[in-house]
Amino acid sequence: MSTEVPGATRPLRADAVRNSEKLLRAAREIFAEQGPDAPLEDIARRAAVGISTLYRHFPDKAVLVRAALTQHYAEEVAPVIEQSLSDEDPRRGLTTAVEAAVSSAAHQYNLLAAARVSGALSMETTTLFFDSLAPLIERGQRAGAIRGDLTLDDVRRIMVMLVGILWTVDPVTEDWRRYVLLVLDALSPEGASPLPPASPMALELFGEQRV
Repeated sequence: MSTEVPGATRPLRADAVRNSEKLLRAAREIFAEQGPDAPLEDIARRAAVGISTLYRHFPDKAVLVRAALTQHYAEEVAPVIEQSLSDEDPRRGLTTAVEAAVSSAAHQYNLLAAARVSGALSMETTTLFFDSLAPLIERGQRAGAIRGDLTLDDVRRIMVMLVGILWTVDPVTEDWRRYVLLVLDALSPEGASPLPPASPMALELFGEQRV
C-alpha cells in the first residue's frame, strides 16, 4: 500500500537537482557574456543538457531568470547582509548591505536586464532582500544613526534609484559607489528636513500592474 500523500511535492532526484544547478549557473554565465537577449539554447548547451531538460525545469525565460537571480542573491548578497547584522556600527552595517546589493546588480547587470524584459523582476522577488534589510534599518534608528521617519517603502524606492544609476554608468566600473554614499548621507538624522507623507508604492516600478 502506498504511503505517498496525495498532492505532496516529490523531492527532486539527485540528477535533477544537479541539472537545475548547472542550468542556473549557465544562465548567469551566458547572460553575462551575451546580454539579456541570450537564447535559452545556448544556456542549455553550456549546462550540457538538452533544451527539453531546460524547459522541464524552467517552463519559460522569466522562471529561469527569477531562479538565477535567487541563486545569485543567496550566494553573494545574503551572507553579506547576515554579517552586517553583527556589525557593532549599525550605519556601517546598513552601508555594507546596500553596497553589496548594488555591487551584485552591477556584476549581474545583464541578468537584471533580462529580468526586466521578461517580467521576472517583481516586488515579490525583492521581498526577501528588503525583509532582511528591515532589522538593519530598525537597529540604526534605535541607535540614532538613521533618521527615524525612514520607512521600508522609502528604502525600496531608494534601491530602485540606485540600481537605476547602473543604466547611466559603465557597470564594469564602480562609479555607482559615489551615489550610494550620497544617498546614505541623506539617511543621517543630522540636518534632516521634515518629510511630506509617503505615497503608496507604484508596482509599475517592478514591472507589475496595479489592480
